[in-house]
Amino acid sequence: MARPRRIVLVRHGESVGNADDTVYEREPDHALRLTGRGQEQAAETGGRLRELFGDERVSVYISPYRRTHQTFRAFGLAPDRVRVREEPRLREQDWGNWQDREDVRLQKAYRDAYGHFFYRFAQGESGADVYDRVGAFLESLHRSFESPDHPPNVLLVTHGLTMRLFCMRWFHWSVAEFESLSNPDNGETRVLELQSHGRYALDRPFERWRTPEPYGATG
Repeated sequence: MARPRRIVLVRHGESVGNADDTVYEREPDHALRLTGRGQEQAAETGGRLRELFGDERVSVYISPYRRTHQTFRAFGLAPDRVRVREEPRLREQDWGNWQDREDVRLQKAYRDAYGHFFYRFAQGESGADVYDRVGAFLESLHRSFESPDHPPNVLLVTHGLTMRLFCMRWFHWSVAEFESLSNPDNGETRVLELQSHGRYALDRPFERWRTPEPYGATG
């Protein structure tokens, strides 16, 4: 099995929805573009990625949203060294279709009270639903490692919640641990690096906004 030396997770650059949440009333979430600042964030991240990867090959998986595709293009990775696949299972958490601004704000308040992992948005998904599809993607990813010529790098261009849930699934974090973590900023990365003992380690932790509150021993 040709396991990659590193798995890099990247949150897309700032989108128009990050800058102005009223846009969700007029445009579907998947179609939102990057702002000028988001393009700059993606370009800066791209410079760091090009330095990290050097001349090595990269297997790339991209969420099917416009802002993630734009983010990837801004990285400026050499086309002859990347293998790119669109991966719907890495999409943003579904919050329903056309979104009413005040209704979403009310539901976010409910989610904060109920729990980000378990609360399901009306006509949308819970964090647990996203966890399940990320888990299904991970099974496919592990099967891809069976190829003897698998690239030494994997790059996932995705969303903040999806990044946290990917790491939760990979490292077997508890729900309480997940609930205590904040999303990375736009354009931020996290790198899972293969260690000499054969396991992966995260290059830096996610910021915590509170102390985990487990129900039992597994926390």
